[in-house]
Amino acid sequence: MTSHPAETGPQDATGWPRIRTVGVVGLLVSFGDQLTEPANRAALALRAAIEAEGWDGVEECSTSLVSAYVRFDPLWINHSDLQNHLRRLLDSRDWYQADLPQGRRLWRIPTVYGTDLAPQLSEAAQAAGLTEAEAIASISGTRVRVQTIGFAPGQPYLGALDEAWNIPRQKTLTERVPEGALTVAIRQLVLFSVSTPTGWRHIGQTAFRLFRPEADTPFVLRPGDEVEFQPTTPEKLAAMRQDGPDGGAMSEKIT
Repeated sequence: MTSHPAETGPQDATGWPRIRTVGVVGLLVSFGDQLTEPANRAALALRAAIEAEGWDGVEECSTSLVSAYVRFDPLWINHSDLQNHLRRLLDSRDWYQADLPQGRRLWRIPTVYGTDLAPQLSEAAQAAGLTEAEAIASISGTRVRVQTIGFAPGQPYLGALDEAWNIPRQKTLTERVPEGALTVAIRQLVLFSVSTPTGWRHIGQTAFRLFRPEADTPFVLRPGDEVEFQPTTPEKLAAMRQDGPDGGAMSEKIT
C-alpha cells in the first residue's frame, strides 16, 4: 500500500504553501506543484530562515525545486510542535517575494558550445526554433540560478531559460555524456557532475568539477548560486583542464 504525505495549512487562496508530513522524522513545505521563479525563491529563502532559527531538534534542512524539507529528531520535538513553528514562520512574510539567501556566489564557467565535444547543439537549437549562433547567444547571455541539487552528487539544475527553450527531453537516452557536460530541456540546464546516460541534449562542454569528495566542501555549487556559461574554444578549454578542478571558472560573491 502506498502512503501519501499528510497535508496541513497554512494555505492562501491558491492552496499554497502546504506543510506535509513525510514519514516519521520529516516535514515538507511546498510552494507549488510546478516550477516557477517565485516558488523556487520561496523554498530557498525558507530554508535559510529555518537554519537561522536554530530550532532544537531540527537536524537537516534541504530544498528541491519548490519545497523545503525539514528532518528532525522526534525525541527533541514532535510533528505538531514543529508544524506550529513552521506555520508562524510562514505567516511572517511573503515568501514568494522574499530576498534570496546571503552568501550566494556568481560563477562564470568557460563552455565550448557544439563541436564534437557537445554534439547535440544543432538538434537542440532546431527544437527551440533558433540558429546555432542564436542558441549560443541565448544560453551564454542568460544568468541562471542553481534551483536545486539532485540526481548525482553536486549536480545542479539551473534556470530559467527563455520560453523558446521549453523543449522536451529526448524520447531515447544518449548512451553517455562526460563529466562537465552542459545539457538542456524544459527551460532548464543541467551541468553533469558524473559521466552518465541522459535524456537531456548535450549542447556544451566544460572542464568544471562539480563534485570534489576530497575537499572540505564537496559540492561546489549551492542552491541559489548563479552561473553564466561563457563561450570558449576547444583549445582554450583543453588548456584550462590543466589549471585545476575549476577548469578556468571564476566566482565572486553576490552582493
